[in-house]
Amino acid sequence: MKRRLSGSFVVALVIGLIAGCVGPAPSASPTTHLTVGLGYVPHVQFAQFYRAQRQGYYAAAGLDVTFEHRFDYDILALVGEGTLDMGMSDGTSVIAAAGQGYGVLYATTVYARFPSVVYAPVDSGIDEAADLVGRRIGIPGPFGSSWIMLQALLASGGLTPEDIEIKSYPDFGQAVALREGQVEAATGFANNEPVQLGRAGFPVAVLSIDDVTPLPGPGLTVGADTLRDKAPALRAFVAATLRAMSEIAVDPLLGLEDAIATVPELGSDREGQLAVLRATIEMWQSPYTLEHGLGALDADAWARSIDFMRILPDSQVPAALTADQLLTEELLP
Repeated sequence: MKRRLSGSFVVALVIGLIAGCVGPAPSASPTTHLTVGLGYVPHVQFAQFYRAQRQGYYAAAGLDVTFEHRFDYDILALVGEGTLDMGMSDGTSVIAAAGQGYGVLYATTVYARFPSVVYAPVDSGIDEAADLVGRRIGIPGPFGSSWIMLQALLASGGLTPEDIEIKSYPDFGQAVALREGQVEAATGFANNEPVQLGRAGFPVAVLSIDDVTPLPGPGLTVGADTLRDKAPALRAFVAATLRAMSEIAVDPLLGLEDAIATVPELGSDREGQLAVLRATIEMWQSPYTLEHGLGALDADAWARSIDFMRILPDSQVPAALTADQLLTEELLP
C-alpha cells in the first residue's frame, strides 16, 4: 500500500534535494552573468529571488544575476529576442504569443495556482460565477491574464462578457472603485487586493478559476536560443531559486527579511507585506506540484488551457499548437 508523505516532510525533502544541486561553483569555472526580468515593480512576491541573491545561492552556483522589473508583455518580447536570459511571464501570455513567433518556452512553474481572481464584498451575494450576471465589474481592460480569467469564470456560470457591465480602470484602480461603490466586483490578484482590502476592514469573497478551468500562472520563461547557449547556468539559477522558495515556504519570515533588505520601503508595513507573502506562498503549490515538486510543469493542464484559449473571441492561438511546443523540463532539478 502506498503511503502519502506529509506536507512538512515533502517540503523538508525538497529543500535537501534542491540544496544539493546548488553547491559551490568550482574555482576554475568562470562566472556567468544572467539578466532576469521580474514583474513591473519590486515586490515582496519576488522574495525567493531576493533571498537567493542575498544569501549567495546564485553566486555559489557561479552566477552573477541582475534583475530588471518590466511589464509582462515587455518581458516576453525581450526573453524571446535574448535580451533577457530569463523572465517571469504569465502562462496565458506565453500561449497567446505562440502564434507571433516569440520563440519563448515556459521552463519552471512559480504560481501553481492562477493568481488572477474576481473579488466582491462578502455581503454582495456574489458567491459563484452565475451571480455575476448583470453586475458592474471593474477590470483594467479587455486584455491580459485577468481578461482571460474573467471570460473563463463567466463561461463556467453559463455567462459571457455581454451578461455583465464592464468598467475599465487602466490605472488599475478597480479596488478603490469597489470600496467606493462604483462597481460591484473587480478583478485582481489573490495575493494583493483581497489581502489589502481585508486588512483595511473591507472583507471580500474571492472567486477563483482553479476549480473551473486550469490556466497556467506566472513562471520562468526562456528563449530557445538562450536555452541552447546557457543551459547549465540557467539550470543552476532555477535550482537556487527553488531552494529559496522551499525555505520561504517553511519560514515566510526568511523571505520577508530578504525582501525588505532588497526593497527597504517594504519595511514600512511589515505585517501587511508578510500577509501578502503568505498569500503568495499558498499559490506556489497545487496538488500537482505537491506530488511532483516545486516548479513542476503540468502538461495536461496546459493542454486544456490551450484548448480553452483557442475558442476565445479574437483568439490567435494556432490550431496546431500543443503544450509540448511551449514547455521545457530541461532546467528543472
